[in-house]
Amino acid sequence: MNPKDIRIDYFRGSGPGGQHRNTSETGVRITHLPTGTVVTATESRSRLQNLQKAMLRLEEKLAAKLRKKKRRIATRPGRGAIGRRLDAKRKQGDKKRDRQKSDD
Repeated sequence: MNPKDIRIDYFRGSGPGGQHRNTSETGVRITHLPTGTVVTATESRSRLQNLQKAMLRLEEKLAAKLRKKKRRIATRPGRGAIGRRLDAKRKQGDKKRDRQKSDD
């Protein structure tokens, strides 16, 4: 990854953590400029640990974008599945027929 392709921003993490968290900018936001992918890390009170976590997340996201999706192979339902579906439809029809008022 080219260092010129990323922008690193530091910000104050929100949430619990007390006075130390409110006064230091330990949250890290990394933007990959060519793709526009943004990742953040605010778990730790250490800026260095958050930077490492954010870099790992960015690498994972970029690898996922580069990964090729497998083409779906269309399949037909098997004989058993067709039989089960038809049995269920037959049972439903029988139920509906039994609910109808008889002419007797």
